[in-house]
Amino acid sequence: MGLDMYAWTTTETPASDVDFKTDQDAELHYWRKHPNLHGWMEDLYRDKGGAEQSFNCVSMVLTSSDLDRLEADIKAGNLPDTQGFFFGESDGSEITDDLAFVGKARAAIESGLTVFYSSWW
Repeated sequence: MGLDMYAWTTTETPASDVDFKTDQDAELHYWRKHPNLHGWMEDLYRDKGGAEQSFNCVSMVLTSSDLDRLEADIKAGNLPDTQGFFFGESDGSEITDDLAFVGKARAAIESGLTVFYSSWW
């Protein structure tokens, strides 16, 4: 058990930026127990109007501007301290992997794909 976090791509254009379903997706990136990144994603989900009480098993589109903001926050050490049952701990060693994700996500968007985040815990 624990926090499993995914970035996916799809050729579909979701009807909204949050709380959508898609049948066509491919895994772009995976994180295991990186709660601070998950907390950042939850803040973005709420900003985008996400309504689910629990930020679990929901989907959220990531745009180029979202990735710009994420990259800046990663580099500045501004991912929020986030805790949860079975979430583990972020320790700062994730920075290189997080920035690699940002690069992969930008490339996917530039190739015409939609990138989205989801998690399961």
